[in-house]
Amino acid sequence: MEFQLNGTPVSVPEAAGEDRLLWVLRDRLDVLGPKFGCGIGACGACTVHVDGRAERSCLLAVRDVAGRRVVTLEGLGAGHADGLHPVQKAWLAERVPQCGYCQNGQIMTAAALLGEAPEAGPDLVAATMDGVLCRCGTQVRIRRAVARAQTLLREGA
Repeated sequence: MEFQLNGTPVSVPEAAGEDRLLWVLRDRLDVLGPKFGCGIGACGACTVHVDGRAERSCLLAVRDVAGRRVVTLEGLGAGHADGLHPVQKAWLAERVPQCGYCQNGQIMTAAALLGEAPEAGPDLVAATMDGVLCRCGTQVRIRRAVARAQTLLREGA
């Protein structure tokens, strides 16, 4: 299987087509941003971008990404002057993480949302971000960080 990972072509010949992308990333390619949470796509901890869209890597077979662009948390900031995407900058500024387990899913979901709808209103932001499970209760900080990221994106950060 061949696909582009964080801007670099990769080949995983030993992966069977039905192997889940999450495990190929973590176990074969040593990409640890996506986390295993539930294994059924409900929690969002394993979120990656596939051709710019947020996808749950625990649900994707590696054959589903053959020839496509996959971006993980590790590659999200590529192309930005300081190596951080505006969402990552906002996350740090708003001190979002508590336990940190959901942060991959939260950041990747927020970045995909703002890539598709940079001016998303509070209701769309809330509905989208509520799709990633956070048990620590940092939803208020998450929403503040998304709003800050929107400002950073408008300013070209």
